[in-house]
Amino acid sequence: MPTQAPELEISLIDPRAPEAAALISAMTTEITATYDHRIDGAGNFKPEDVLVPGSGFIVGRVESEAVACGGFRPLEPGIAEIKRMFVAQGHRGRGYSKAILTTLERLAAENGYTTVWLETRPLQRAAIALYENLGYERIPNYGMYEGKKECLCYGKSLLGSAI
Repeated sequence: MPTQAPELEISLIDPRAPEAAALISAMTTEITATYDHRIDGAGNFKPEDVLVPGSGFIVGRVESEAVACGGFRPLEPGIAEIKRMFVAQGHRGRGYSKAILTTLERLAAENGYTTVWLETRPLQRAAIALYENLGYERIPNYGMYEGKKECLCYGKSLLGSAI
């Protein structure tokens, strides 16, 4: 009989805190390696992006070890952008990414957003599957991703209606 994954405890945190910074760094390293250094895995993310009003950054911990993270920031009126979704290698396949994303959606809604957008890349197959399984739909590339064929943008209404 399969064992149940340890519970993920999620909390808001300053993205500059050491455990958050370590997860962001691990994600950057992984993305850069996945794309063979053709892109900067930092994703144009700065911790300050999720420290402004209407934003937030969360870390998920298993037995007090930080193993997952994600953030949201204001993009346009009513629209938040999801950034830096990541689950550490040894903790994948346990539903933690879904828990992080649904928490980010809830926090975005609590901050008055009606829609969330995000960007990913074609080799992020597990992320794409997660987004699509949770109701995200492809949208035209926005902002800095406009005109970039290697970028895949997704959106989701937090009101339960179509984007």
